[in-house]
Amino acid sequence: MKNFTVGPVQAEQHILDIGKEQVPYFRTAEFSELMLENEKLMLEFCGATEGSKAVFMTGSGTASMETAVINLLTPSDKALIVNGGSFGQRFVELCTVYGVPFEEIKLGLGEKLTEEKLSQFNPQNYTAFIVNAHETSTGVLYDLKLISQFCKKNNLLFIVDAISSFLADELNMAQLGVDAVIIGSQKALACPPGISILTLSPRAVELAYKNNPKCYYLNLKFALENQKRGQTPFTPAVSILIQINKRLKTIKENGGVSAEIAKVRNSANYFRNEITKLPFEVISQAKSNAVTTLHPLNASAEDIFETLKNEYGIWVCPNGGEMKSKIFRVGHIGALSKEDYDALLDALKDMQNKNLL
Repeated sequence: MKNFTVGPVQAEQHILDIGKEQVPYFRTAEFSELMLENEKLMLEFCGATEGSKAVFMTGSGTASMETAVINLLTPSDKALIVNGGSFGQRFVELCTVYGVPFEEIKLGLGEKLTEEKLSQFNPQNYTAFIVNAHETSTGVLYDLKLISQFCKKNNLLFIVDAISSFLADELNMAQLGVDAVIIGSQKALACPPGISILTLSPRAVELAYKNNPKCYYLNLKFALENQKRGQTPFTPAVSILIQINKRLKTIKENGGVSAEIAKVRNSANYFRNEITKLPFEVISQAKSNAVTTLHPLNASAEDIFETLKNEYGIWVCPNGGEMKSKIFRVGHIGALSKEDYDALLDALKDMQNKNLL
């Protein structure tokens, strides 16, 4: 199967090979060294300021979304949340569960966040701003520079879910004044799912120590204290952390973050140029490099997903809910080549010839 989803994505063979090995014991000096190296590289790749910290949580990206909400916010805060799809809605639900007051900036399918839209909200009414840098369900990349100005001017805590945009789109914590960045192992890091990463500014670290969340496994104080010695408070997904280490070092050896983003951008541009020859509309006013969201003009998106999977051995990324039959997504992260995209395009052309598009 060729995998064009946005996670889990295709991995390089040398990363897959690590997963075949026996899981080593991890309460050792060697594993601690690896974890400290992981933290150092994550801070570098996120453009974090001096004094920032990174912790590795065993759980999906949502685990770290929840960790950020319950450790950095309290019922005395008020968050402004960009909600333009499934993952913005997830932050809404998390704040609801934990009693964090909030308001939503509600956006339609593919709609970008504009200065005009943002100006409708008085920043003095809020203490925090929460956004998915890239709303994965629709393919929209939000303007983090615009949001940064809004947050800096009013000293708002700035929380960014970069789970699907890290290593695909530009993000520099120091320049943007971001306080927490959330990352997942199975997206552009191209490792198996199971680890999520929180990169925290000094202000976020201070809040994590100050607040007293009603949680145990997701308590940031435990994670931060253990990471000082290159360890985790509980048994982690050891093999994935070793794979992450190899992947981070490979990225650095191959030119770093800028080179990785350029690779993803080139894949996106190639596919988007070629797909114009087929009966699809590209959705989104502001596109992330990570994914292209397509609306079929003459067919059901759900039927296209099933046909590609069952008859051509290709996974694309379906949508759920009311979007199930209207749009699907093609990812540009992971170990994908031009030849892989040509195979997908050839399959779609063959479906068109068979009157399936």
